[in-house]
Amino acid sequence: MKKDLHPSNYRLVVFKDMSNDYAFVTKSCVDTKESITWEDGNEYPLVKLEISHTSHPFYTGKMKLVDTAGRIDKFRSRYNKK
Repeated sequence: MKKDLHPSNYRLVVFKDMSNDYAFVTKSCVDTKESITWEDGNEYPLVKLEISHTSHPFYTGKMKLVDTAGRIDKFRSRYNKK
């Protein structure tokens, strides 16, 4: 392996979804100025997220349904081969 390829500040970091207060710990080298005391009593750097897998519409199944039937019918009627 090449020397000095990987960052030296790779450590445990808490990522917190601010929309639903879900938090998880994983390894990262992201820079942050905030910290939080985790459930195990240790203090870890904190990264605040706007959206995570617990609040993203794709993963929660609460997607907005767009009615495209009108558009499809217009397309077919316009470009239908006669």
